[in-house]
Amino acid sequence: MGRYTGPSCRICRREGDKLFLKGDRCFTEKCAMDRRGYPPGDHGQSRRRKQSEYGLQLREKQKTRRIYGVMEGQFHGYYQKATRQKGVTGELLLQMLERRLDNVIFRMGLASSRTEARQMVRHGHFLVNGRKTDIPSYEVREGDVIELKQASRQNPRFQEMAELAETRTIVEWLSMDWETFRGTVQRLPAREDIDIPVKEHLIVEMYSR
Repeated sequence: MGRYTGPSCRICRREGDKLFLKGDRCFTEKCAMDRRGYPPGDHGQSRRRKQSEYGLQLREKQKTRRIYGVMEGQFHGYYQKATRQKGVTGELLLQMLERRLDNVIFRMGLASSRTEARQMVRHGHFLVNGRKTDIPSYEVREGDVIELKQASRQNPRFQEMAELAETRTIVEWLSMDWETFRGTVQRLPAREDIDIPVKEHLIVEMYSR
């Protein structure tokens, strides 16, 4: 199955939660979840049956996958990798998703959404430790330095993001220097650093069935 290319707001309404897929628009009165906070479709406003245990687990997995913009096969691959490592599987899964380069670009404030960040990475705007990296799923490590290419620093979009920097909060495991458009992975993210509205234990339960 290919990547979903329909309206992002439809995904939020389907999951019944604001997933912040459209960046700044999600904080305005134009947000579809604020205007139509019910599932899409002809029967969206009708009473829905109580979800089964599996249904709740599936929705949590789908919600997480859509927040980070990864395909089904990719997501399952992350889960399998998490099961092979020491630690809490659900937390390790979220940590790997957070360490994706497109997510790091978003977290640093260089893009208004993960979707925009993914596009920026694919267009080759960034260097990781001095090397051009255009793979959104690239997994950053502690100490990695991510910077905007010199040729891209005058791009109006990045200038706009720099002007908005004071209104954004950078997560504690990353740092960002807007004078040089350079960020650093100070440490790997802990569970308390990850603010997405998901219950990862339900995902582990679903895959463990």
